[in-house]
Amino acid sequence: MTSSLLAAAVVTLRVLFVGNSLTFANNVPAMVEALGRANGDTIECVAVALPDFSLEDHWNHGDAARAIARGGWSVVVLQQGPSALPESRVLLNEYVRKFDQRIRAAGSKTAMFMVWPSSQRQFDFGGVSQSYAGAAKLVGGILIPVGDAWRAAWRRDAKLQFYGPDGFHPTPLGSYLAALVIYRQITGRSVAGLAPTLTSPAGAFPAIVLTPAQAALLHDAVESVTSAGPA
Repeated sequence: MTSSLLAAAVVTLRVLFVGNSLTFANNVPAMVEALGRANGDTIECVAVALPDFSLEDHWNHGDAARAIARGGWSVVVLQQGPSALPESRVLLNEYVRKFDQRIRAAGSKTAMFMVWPSSQRQFDFGGVSQSYAGAAKLVGGILIPVGDAWRAAWRRDAKLQFYGPDGFHPTPLGSYLAALVIYRQITGRSVAGLAPTLTSPAGAFPAIVLTPAQAALLHDAVESVTSAGPA
């Protein structure tokens, strides 16, 4: 398991997200900020996220590199598509290395937001997990195993709806679970016991309202894949 930020005393984090619509769907960065507020932390999130962009696209586009160079980030979260195929894994590793050099030069740390395959390619979950875990290990970064958390939650309740209507982009619940894993890994704090609701006064993301039992299930799934590896 790659390391998370040791953060028993962390109060303030600045997080840059570099990704695509899997990051900006349901505004995952805003959810992470809200989780911080709910747990007494201050987390400022900024996103450079463009539709259908890979890390190669971001590298060539330049906005992400310029944002990284501005500095002041506690962690930079990198995300692209599932990357389960061998050729996609090669590109993932290549551009993670390139971005990690810029991230280190700016005094920050790289984190890998592991996503999920489409609902039609659920057999690729293992490949997605291997690709992102390998990329995180390659640069000594933080692994954010969201795809593993989805599977762990499904093993507890197969009826949970994480896929949206297109079979790829997440429902608000799927994004919320992603935000929980991100929060867990960038702060080092357990998510067990967090409130079963998450709202944004400004309407930045859809309100999450769960029963205590549902929340406990998701929290347990997160802890199982971040504390002891995939469950």
